[in-house]
Amino acid sequence: MLEASLTCNYTKTLLSFHFILFSNLIHPAATMDFSSSSSLYPLHRTKTLHLVRHAQGIHNVIGDKDYKAYLSPEYFDAELTQLGWQQVDNLRKHVHECGLAKRIDVVITSPLLRTMQTAVGVFGGEGYTNTVDALPLMLANVGNSGRSAISSLNCPPIVAVELCREHLGVHPCDRRRSVGEYQCLFPSIDFSLIESDEDLLWKANVRETKEELANRGKKFFNWLWTRKEKEIAIVTHSGFLFHTLATFGSDCHPLVQKEITKHFANCELRSMVIVDNSMLGSDSSTTDYPGRIPSGLDTPSDAAVNEKLANDKHVSGST
Repeated sequence: MLEASLTCNYTKTLLSFHFILFSNLIHPAATMDFSSSSSLYPLHRTKTLHLVRHAQGIHNVIGDKDYKAYLSPEYFDAELTQLGWQQVDNLRKHVHECGLAKRIDVVITSPLLRTMQTAVGVFGGEGYTNTVDALPLMLANVGNSGRSAISSLNCPPIVAVELCREHLGVHPCDRRRSVGEYQCLFPSIDFSLIESDEDLLWKANVRETKEELANRGKKFFNWLWTRKEKEIAIVTHSGFLFHTLATFGSDCHPLVQKEITKHFANCELRSMVIVDNSMLGSDSSTTDYPGRIPSGLDTPSDAAVNEKLANDKHVSGST
Protein backbone atom coordinates (compact mmCIF):
# COMPACT_ATOMS: atom_id res chain seq x y z
CA MET A 1 0.00 0.00 0.00
CA LEU A 2 2.92 2.27 0.83
CA GLU A 3 4.55 1.65 -2.55
CA ALA A 4 1.34 2.72 -4.28
CA SER A 5 1.13 5.96 -2.32
CA LEU A 6 4.81 6.92 -2.25
CA THR A 7 5.91 9.23 -5.05
CA CYS A 8 9.52 10.31 -5.38
CA ASN A 9 9.56 12.92 -8.14
CA TYR A 10 12.25 12.46 -10.74
CA THR A 11 12.41 15.66 -12.76
CA LYS A 12 15.25 17.24 -14.68
CA THR A 13 15.54 21.02 -14.58
CA LEU A 14 18.17 23.41 -15.89
CA LEU A 15 19.66 25.30 -12.95
CA SER A 16 22.01 28.05 -14.14
CA PHE A 17 24.61 29.63 -11.90
CA HIS A 18 24.63 33.44 -11.90
CA PHE A 19 27.02 34.61 -9.20
CA ILE A 20 26.53 38.31 -10.00
CA LEU A 21 24.51 40.73 -7.87
CA PHE A 22 21.44 41.99 -9.72
CA SER A 23 20.40 44.48 -7.02
CA ASN A 24 20.39 47.37 -9.52
CA LEU A 25 18.35 45.58 -12.17
CA ILE A 26 14.62 45.06 -12.52
CA HIS A 27 14.20 41.41 -13.49
CA PRO A 28 10.57 40.36 -12.92
CA ALA A 29 9.41 37.18 -14.62
CA ALA A 30 6.45 39.11 -16.04
CA THR A 31 8.71 41.11 -18.36
CA MET A 32 10.53 38.08 -19.77
CA ASP A 33 9.69 36.44 -23.07
CA PHE A 34 9.60 32.68 -22.53
CA SER A 35 7.95 31.82 -25.86
CA SER A 36 11.15 30.63 -27.52
CA SER A 37 13.59 30.60 -24.63
CA SER A 38 16.31 27.96 -24.91
CA SER A 39 19.84 27.90 -23.56
CA LEU A 40 22.90 26.17 -24.94
CA TYR A 41 25.96 25.32 -22.85
CA PRO A 42 29.10 23.20 -23.35
CA LEU A 43 28.52 19.81 -21.77
CA HIS A 44 31.73 19.92 -19.72
CA ARG A 45 30.45 23.12 -18.04
CA THR A 46 27.57 21.19 -16.45
CA LYS A 47 27.00 18.66 -13.68
CA THR A 48 23.92 16.56 -12.96
CA LEU A 49 22.70 16.70 -9.37
CA HIS A 50 20.24 14.25 -7.84
CA LEU A 51 18.86 16.10 -4.81
CA VAL A 52 17.32 13.99 -2.04
CA ARG A 53 15.66 15.03 1.17
CA HIS A 54 16.14 12.50 3.98
CA ALA A 55 13.35 10.05 4.78
CA GLN A 56 10.97 10.62 7.68
CA GLY A 57 12.78 11.21 10.98
CA ILE A 58 11.31 10.82 14.45
CA HIS A 59 11.27 14.63 14.78
CA ASN A 60 9.09 14.99 11.66
CA VAL A 61 6.22 12.98 13.12
CA ILE A 62 5.38 15.60 15.75
CA GLY A 63 7.29 18.58 14.34
CA ASP A 64 5.24 18.69 11.13
CA LYS A 65 2.15 19.28 13.31
CA ASP A 66 3.72 21.34 16.08
CA TYR A 67 6.81 23.35 15.10
CA LYS A 68 7.75 23.91 18.75
CA ALA A 69 8.40 20.17 19.08
CA TYR A 70 11.66 20.70 17.18
CA LEU A 71 12.97 22.41 20.32
CA SER A 72 12.79 19.18 22.31
CA PRO A 73 16.14 17.63 23.37
CA GLU A 74 14.43 14.27 22.85
CA TYR A 75 15.03 14.66 19.11
CA PHE A 76 18.78 15.27 19.28
CA ASP A 77 20.29 14.12 15.95
CA ALA A 78 16.99 12.44 15.05
CA GLU A 79 17.06 9.00 13.44
CA LEU A 80 14.67 7.59 10.85
CA THR A 81 11.31 6.11 11.79
CA GLN A 82 10.24 2.69 10.55
CA LEU A 83 8.08 4.49 7.98
CA GLY A 84 11.17 6.41 6.99
CA TRP A 85 13.03 3.17 6.33
CA GLN A 86 10.15 2.00 4.13
CA GLN A 87 10.51 5.26 2.19
CA VAL A 88 14.23 4.51 1.82
CA ASP A 89 13.44 1.04 0.46
CA ASN A 90 11.05 2.49 -2.13
CA LEU A 91 13.50 5.14 -3.32
CA ARG A 92 16.26 2.52 -3.51
CA LYS A 93 14.01 0.38 -5.70
CA HIS A 94 13.33 3.38 -7.94
CA VAL A 95 16.99 4.40 -8.45
CA HIS A 96 17.89 0.82 -9.37
CA GLU A 97 14.93 0.30 -11.70
CA CYS A 98 15.55 3.53 -13.62
CA GLY A 99 19.31 2.87 -13.87
CA LEU A 100 20.30 5.91 -11.81
CA ALA A 101 22.19 3.83 -9.23
CA LYS A 102 24.78 2.85 -11.85
CA ARG A 103 25.36 6.41 -13.09
CA ILE A 104 26.16 8.21 -9.85
CA ASP A 105 29.85 9.00 -9.34
CA VAL A 106 29.67 10.09 -5.69
CA VAL A 107 27.10 10.62 -2.94
CA ILE A 108 27.45 13.76 -0.79
CA THR A 109 25.57 13.60 2.51
CA SER A 110 24.92 15.92 5.41
CA PRO A 111 26.66 14.43 8.49
CA LEU A 112 23.53 13.86 10.54
CA LEU A 113 22.12 10.48 11.48
CA ARG A 114 18.93 10.68 9.38
CA THR A 115 20.70 11.83 6.22
CA MET A 116 23.46 9.22 6.47
CA GLN A 117 20.91 6.48 7.11
CA THR A 118 19.05 7.63 4.00
CA ALA A 119 22.22 7.86 1.92
CA VAL A 120 23.50 4.38 2.73
CA GLY A 121 20.02 2.85 2.52
CA VAL A 122 19.29 4.29 -0.93
CA PHE A 123 22.72 4.30 -2.59
CA GLY A 124 24.74 1.76 -0.57
CA GLY A 125 25.52 -1.86 -1.36
CA GLU A 126 23.52 -4.92 -0.43
CA GLY A 127 23.49 -6.67 2.93
CA TYR A 128 26.91 -6.91 4.55
CA THR A 129 28.54 -10.24 5.31
CA ASN A 130 31.72 -10.81 7.30
CA THR A 131 33.18 -12.89 4.49
CA VAL A 132 33.92 -9.88 2.29
CA ASP A 133 37.16 -7.93 2.55
CA ALA A 134 35.64 -4.47 3.13
CA LEU A 135 34.18 -2.50 6.01
CA PRO A 136 30.40 -1.96 6.02
CA LEU A 137 28.85 1.40 5.20
CA MET A 138 26.58 1.10 8.23
CA LEU A 139 26.61 -1.28 11.19
CA ALA A 140 23.53 -3.28 12.12
CA ASN A 141 20.75 -1.58 14.12
CA VAL A 142 22.15 1.96 13.90
CA GLY A 143 19.65 4.34 15.47
CA ASN A 144 17.56 1.39 16.71
CA SER A 145 16.63 0.78 13.10
CA GLY A 146 16.46 -2.99 13.32
CA ARG A 147 18.29 -3.01 9.98
CA SER A 148 21.11 -5.33 9.01
CA ALA A 149 24.55 -3.94 8.23
CA ILE A 150 24.92 -2.42 4.75
CA SER A 151 27.83 -3.29 2.46
CA SER A 152 30.20 -0.73 0.92
CA LEU A 153 30.78 -2.91 -2.16
CA ASN A 154 29.35 -2.15 -5.62
CA CYS A 155 28.18 1.36 -4.78
CA PRO A 156 29.51 4.91 -5.18
CA PRO A 157 31.64 6.47 -2.44
CA ILE A 158 29.71 8.42 0.21
CA VAL A 159 31.27 11.63 1.56
CA ALA A 160 30.01 13.65 4.55
CA VAL A 161 30.08 17.44 4.09
CA GLU A 162 29.13 20.08 6.68
CA LEU A 163 28.08 22.72 4.12
CA CYS A 164 24.86 20.87 3.24
CA ARG A 165 23.60 20.54 6.81
CA GLU A 166 20.16 21.69 7.92
CA HIS A 167 19.41 25.12 9.42
CA LEU A 168 22.02 25.51 12.18
CA GLY A 169 21.32 26.24 15.83
CA VAL A 170 18.60 26.02 18.51
CA HIS A 171 16.87 22.83 17.27
CA PRO A 172 18.53 19.77 18.88
CA CYS A 173 17.45 17.57 15.94
CA ASP A 174 19.91 19.53 13.76
CA ARG A 175 22.89 19.06 16.09
CA ARG A 176 25.35 16.36 15.09
CA ARG A 177 27.29 13.86 17.16
CA SER A 178 31.08 13.67 17.18
CA VAL A 179 32.80 12.45 14.05
CA GLY A 180 34.43 9.71 16.14
CA GLU A 181 31.03 8.32 17.10
CA TYR A 182 29.79 8.46 13.51
CA GLN A 183 32.90 6.68 12.25
CA CYS A 184 32.05 3.74 14.48
CA LEU A 185 28.47 3.60 13.16
CA PHE A 186 29.30 4.28 9.48
CA PRO A 187 32.81 2.83 8.98
CA SER A 188 33.00 3.38 5.19
CA ILE A 189 31.59 6.90 4.95
CA ASP A 190 34.35 9.42 4.25
CA PHE A 191 34.45 12.03 7.05
CA SER A 192 37.83 13.49 6.06
CA LEU A 193 36.36 16.83 4.91
CA ILE A 194 34.92 17.60 8.36
CA GLU A 195 37.42 19.74 10.25
CA SER A 196 36.33 19.31 13.87
CA ASP A 197 35.38 16.17 15.77
CA GLU A 198 32.76 18.01 17.84
CA ASP A 199 29.94 20.09 16.39
CA LEU A 200 31.24 23.66 16.51
CA LEU A 201 28.66 25.02 14.04
CA TRP A 202 25.49 24.41 16.07
CA LYS A 203 24.71 27.00 18.77
CA ALA A 204 22.07 26.41 21.46
CA ASN A 205 20.85 30.03 21.49
CA VAL A 206 21.63 31.28 17.98
CA ARG A 207 19.63 30.23 14.94
CA GLU A 208 21.17 30.66 11.50
CA THR A 209 19.19 33.20 9.47
CA LYS A 210 17.49 32.24 6.21
CA GLU A 211 19.91 34.48 4.33
CA GLU A 212 22.92 32.85 5.98
CA LEU A 213 21.55 29.42 5.14
CA ALA A 214 20.97 30.39 1.49
CA ASN A 215 24.50 31.80 1.24
CA ARG A 216 25.92 28.62 2.74
CA GLY A 217 23.93 26.64 0.17
CA LYS A 218 25.38 28.67 -2.70
CA LYS A 219 28.85 28.18 -1.24
CA PHE A 220 28.16 24.45 -1.24
CA PHE A 221 27.11 24.55 -4.91
CA ASN A 222 30.29 26.52 -5.70
CA TRP A 223 32.29 23.84 -3.91
CA LEU A 224 30.81 21.16 -6.16
CA TRP A 225 32.80 22.64 -9.05
CA THR A 226 36.00 21.65 -7.26
CA ARG A 227 34.93 18.01 -7.61
CA LYS A 228 35.79 15.99 -10.69
CA GLU A 229 32.57 13.94 -10.55
CA LYS A 230 29.92 14.79 -13.15
CA GLU A 231 26.86 13.04 -11.70
CA ILE A 232 26.37 13.60 -7.98
CA ALA A 233 23.69 12.53 -5.49
CA ILE A 234 23.18 14.90 -2.55
CA VAL A 235 21.28 13.75 0.55
CA THR A 236 20.30 16.72 2.67
CA HIS A 237 17.40 18.53 4.37
CA SER A 238 14.16 20.35 3.58
CA GLY A 239 15.22 23.76 4.91
CA PHE A 240 18.62 23.63 3.21
CA LEU A 241 17.05 22.71 -0.13
CA PHE A 242 14.20 25.21 0.04
CA HIS A 243 16.24 28.27 1.00
CA THR A 244 19.14 27.44 -1.32
CA LEU A 245 17.04 26.65 -4.38
CA ALA A 246 14.89 29.73 -3.80
CA THR A 247 17.88 31.79 -4.97
CA PHE A 248 17.69 30.21 -8.44
CA GLY A 249 15.21 30.15 -11.28
CA SER A 250 14.42 33.86 -11.65
CA ASP A 251 15.53 33.64 -15.29
CA CYS A 252 13.16 30.74 -16.00
CA HIS A 253 9.50 30.41 -16.86
CA PRO A 254 7.46 30.64 -13.62
CA LEU A 255 6.42 26.98 -13.90
CA VAL A 256 10.07 25.92 -14.23
CA GLN A 257 11.00 28.12 -11.28
CA LYS A 258 8.23 26.42 -9.29
CA GLU A 259 9.72 23.01 -10.13
CA ILE A 260 13.05 24.18 -8.76
CA THR A 261 11.88 25.91 -5.59
CA LYS A 262 8.94 23.91 -4.22
CA HIS A 263 9.35 22.13 -0.87
CA PHE A 264 10.71 18.58 -0.87
CA ALA A 265 8.72 15.73 0.68
CA ASN A 266 10.53 13.17 2.83
CA CYS A 267 12.68 10.94 0.62
CA GLU A 268 11.80 12.89 -2.53
CA LEU A 269 14.37 12.95 -5.31
CA ARG A 270 14.66 15.59 -8.02
CA SER A 271 17.33 15.63 -10.71
CA MET A 272 18.70 18.97 -11.90
CA VAL A 273 21.52 20.25 -14.08
CA ILE A 274 23.84 22.99 -12.85
CA VAL A 275 25.72 25.15 -15.32
CA ASP A 276 29.09 26.78 -14.70
CA ASN A 277 28.57 30.25 -16.19
CA SER A 278 31.44 31.78 -14.24
CA MET A 279 34.34 29.45 -15.13
CA LEU A 280 34.47 28.09 -11.57
CA GLY A 281 35.33 24.61 -12.79
CA SER A 282 38.43 23.63 -14.74
CA ASP A 283 37.29 20.40 -16.39
CA SER A 284 38.00 19.99 -20.07
CA SER A 285 35.64 18.18 -22.39
CA THR A 286 36.00 14.41 -22.65
CA THR A 287 33.92 14.22 -25.84
CA ASP A 288 34.84 17.31 -27.94
CA TYR A 289 37.11 16.57 -30.92
CA PRO A 290 39.21 19.31 -32.59
CA GLY A 291 39.09 17.94 -36.15
CA ARG A 292 41.66 18.19 -38.95
CA ILE A 293 43.66 15.28 -37.58
CA PRO A 294 45.92 14.72 -39.38
CA SER A 295 46.30 18.29 -40.61
CA GLY A 296 47.72 19.22 -43.99
CA LEU A 297 46.54 19.49 -47.58
CA ASP A 298 43.11 18.08 -48.27
CA THR A 299 44.18 16.30 -51.45
CA PRO A 300 43.26 16.46 -54.20
CA SER A 301 41.17 19.62 -53.67
CA ASP A 302 43.78 21.67 -51.74
CA ALA A 303 46.51 20.54 -54.14
CA ALA A 304 44.45 21.64 -57.12
CA VAL A 305 43.79 25.06 -55.58
CA ASN A 306 47.47 25.54 -54.80
CA GLU A 307 48.46 24.54 -58.33
CA LYS A 308 45.95 27.03 -59.80
CA LEU A 309 47.26 29.82 -57.55
CA ALA A 310 50.82 29.02 -58.62
CA ASN A 311 49.86 29.05 -62.31
CA ASP A 312 47.97 32.33 -61.95
CA LYS A 313 50.96 33.89 -60.23
CA HIS A 314 53.28 32.62 -63.01
CA VAL A 315 51.03 34.00 -65.74
CA SER A 316 50.63 37.39 -64.09
CA GLY A 317 54.38 37.61 -63.55
CA SER A 318 55.22 36.91 -67.19
CA THR A 319 53.11 39.74 -68.67
